[in-house]
Amino acid sequence: MSEILAYGFMQRALLAALLVGTLCSTISFFVVLKRLSFLGAGISHTALGGIALGLVTGADPVLTGSVFAVGTAMSTGYISRIGKISEDTVIGIFYASGMALGIALISAFKGYYPELFALLFGNILSVSAGNLLYMGLALAVILTFVVLFFKELLAICFDEEMAEAGGLPVGPLYMGLLAAMGLAVMVSIQLVGVVLVAALIVTPGAIAYRLSSNYRTMLVLSLAVGLTGSFGGLLLSYYYPVPPGAAIVLILAAVFAVVMAIKPLLEKRVREKY
Repeated sequence: MSEILAYGFMQRALLAALLVGTLCSTISFFVVLKRLSFLGAGISHTALGGIALGLVTGADPVLTGSVFAVGTAMSTGYISRIGKISEDTVIGIFYASGMALGIALISAFKGYYPELFALLFGNILSVSAGNLLYMGLALAVILTFVVLFFKELLAICFDEEMAEAGGLPVGPLYMGLLAAMGLAVMVSIQLVGVVLVAALIVTPGAIAYRLSSNYRTMLVLSLAVGLTGSFGGLLLSYYYPVPPGAAIVLILAAVFAVVMAIKPLLEKRVREKY
C-alpha cells in the first residue's frame, strides 16, 4: 500500500474513489428503494449532450454535463407528474435525444477532444485537484440534503400518497432527490465514464437491499459495498492491465453475483435449523 501512496496520481485517485464511492452508495440506497434504476442509466447517457456542448464551445464539459444531468433528472420528474407519464417513458425520450445531440455536436464541430474518451469510459488516474474539489462540494451538498431530509425521503420512497397525506412536501422532496441523483451521476462519470456509471448508482443499493432486513442496515451495507468496489477496482487496475472504471464495475458485479447465489442457500439453512 505504501508503494501505491508514493505516487501523487494514485493519492488523488484513492481520494476520488472515497468521495465517489460514498456519494454513489448513498444515492444508490434511495435509487433502489424508489425504483429509479433506469433513470440513473438514462441520465448518464443524456449527459453526453451536455459534455459535447462543453467540448465544442470550450467550456468545462464537467460543468455543462452536470447542468444537463441535473436538468434532465428534474425535467423527467416534472414532465412525468404533470403529464401523468411514467419516468421510464420520459427518460427513454431524453436518453435518445441527449445521445443524439452529443453525437451531432461532435460530428459537426470536428476536432480532437482527448477529454471525450475519458468521460465516456472514465479515467480516475487523471483526476486533478480541481476535480477533487468538485467531487467534495457535490458530496457535501448531497449529504447535507440527505441528512436534513432523511426521514422525509424514506417516506416518499415507501409511499408517496401516505407521505403527502401526512403533510410532507412530496413534490419538492422528489425533485431534490432527482437533482441529487443527476449530480451524483455526473460526478461519477469522472470515475467510470458515461458507459458504466449506472452500475455505481444501482449495484451497491441492490446488493444491500438483498442482504438487509431494515433500512439502517441497508444504508450501511450500501456504503460498505460501494467503497469496497471503488477501492478494490482501483487496486486491481494498479496491479493488472485493467481500466479502473471497468475493474470497479466488474468487482461490484461479482459481489452481486455471489450474493444472489449464496443468499438462497443461507435462507434455506435458516429454515432447516428452525
